[in-house]
Amino acid sequence: MFYIHCPYCDEYRDEEEFHPKGQAHIARPEDPESCTDEQWGDYLFFRDNPRGIHHELWVHAIGCRKFFNITRNTVSYEILETYRMGEQPRVSAEHPEGKAAEQGAAVNVADEAGMVAGQEGVKA
Repeated sequence: MFYIHCPYCDEYRDEEEFHPKGQAHIARPEDPESCTDEQWGDYLFFRDNPRGIHHELWVHAIGCRKFFNITRNTVSYEILETYRMGEQPRVSAEHPEGKAAEQGAAVNVADEAGMVAGQEGVKA
């Protein structure tokens, strides 16, 4: 079991409280009526499945019930950061070490893992 930081509750909670909902940052076509069937099908059904850093949409189903994004390494399952809807990630495949802190308001989970490990009764 691992712990996930909810950017809305500002707490680390058991993974069982969360549900993944697929790839994050998928833009809906601006004019769906002008899309071909192939373009609309690509939007609805085809998602990236990279090896490495990937942005995912999750929901805190048992907690605040809000959607948020996670940057996760699909090779190691390590969660690199969590951030609210509408925010941009600091960590990406192009910037695996993260962008400057002033460029994004995301929480770097790797930096805060020590805080969780130090809390009484919580295992990271």
